[in-house]
Amino acid sequence: MSTRPRLLVVSPGDEPLRGYCLEQAAAAYDVVLLTGTNPSWETPYLVDHAVTDLHDPAAVLAAGHTLAARHELAGIVTWDEWHLVTTARLARALRLPSNPVEAVRACRNKAVARAQFARHGVPSAASLKARTLREAEAAAETLGYPAVLKPTAFAGSVGVIRVDQPHDLPAAFDFASAGASRSREDTGVLVEEYLDGPEVSVECVTHRGSTTAVAVTRKHLGPAPYFDETGHTVDAADPLLAPVAPVAAAAVKALGITDGVQHVEMRLVGGRPRLIEVNARIGGDMIGQLVRLATGIDLPRAAADVACDAAPDLTPTRREAAGIRMLYPAASGTLTERHINPPFAALTPWLRQVQWLREVGEPLVLAPEGDVFTARAGFYVVSGRDTAEVRERLDTVDGQITVTTRTGR
Repeated sequence: MSTRPRLLVVSPGDEPLRGYCLEQAAAAYDVVLLTGTNPSWETPYLVDHAVTDLHDPAAVLAAGHTLAARHELAGIVTWDEWHLVTTARLARALRLPSNPVEAVRACRNKAVARAQFARHGVPSAASLKARTLREAEAAAETLGYPAVLKPTAFAGSVGVIRVDQPHDLPAAFDFASAGASRSREDTGVLVEEYLDGPEVSVECVTHRGSTTAVAVTRKHLGPAPYFDETGHTVDAADPLLAPVAPVAAAAVKALGITDGVQHVEMRLVGGRPRLIEVNARIGGDMIGQLVRLATGIDLPRAAADVACDAAPDLTPTRREAAGIRMLYPAASGTLTERHINPPFAALTPWLRQVQWLREVGEPLVLAPEGDVFTARAGFYVVSGRDTAEVRERLDTVDGQITVTTRTGR
């Protein structure tokens, strides 16, 4: 019988992008899983599980109580954006350590977050909610062009678009509204001031109200007017960490977050940080893995520790860099070819991972008709001594990979 603490994980996510989280948490904890489908790849990491409808709050509470009756749970965690509020509610019902439900809701709702940032003096974007096109037009006139339209409560940059001129606003409002309609929490649209500057995220760990910024992620975006993320780099020696850390911590505090891992997005406008949003979970796109490769800090383990009210070990053990590049096709269509030069892959130790997300024969759909969930064919991860070397290696790998689509019939 294991003597390790038992951790309840709500929703493992998909294996290609979240499998490392479950693996690293299970290295230190006995994992009990609450999931929406029968486990497959997750099985080696589990001591028990229950399957339920994760979008039904009553079903989640019932399944959670059933697992709690079978196990002495030390904590509960999720790294799935769509189940943050559900997890906080379940934690409260099971009397496990957790953020207040209201704080997690504030992270999920960008309008609420903006109001909290303004109330606590955290630099952010000016923002107005718009229920109709006429309200969006009035908001854009008030805030000025260029403006950004986005769903109030969604993720993955779905429905986020920049508008440079008034005549582009109707189509942009339709685009943002379509993204917002996919939300289960708030179907509203925000019109916001455009923050003109490079985008970064600050990866933070908060325990009992004290926030530590452990890394800065430099983001790379696709072509305007959309905000699809095409890649990220993390450098343990990034000089930006010191100046942005206090702003990230202030944003976390303003939302009432007391525990967990946070992915805090911001833009540098005139060299000064302005908040975009706080995500109350480990960053997507393998960012947690980039942090580990660059610094040695294990964010899934830290998330598990904090969930069990244990102080996380945030001591850096590496001083390197890492990067990821997402593989998009040149045009929407059916994926007809995807491969990497085998000798190159076999003889390149700094190429840490190549992962395909779509099979040949499947459709790939770019914005505006598609989004990051439909457009990406796969990704690859590299490591290096510093950001310059990582960028050079990302470009080198790019020349060894083929992604081809066929349009039309």
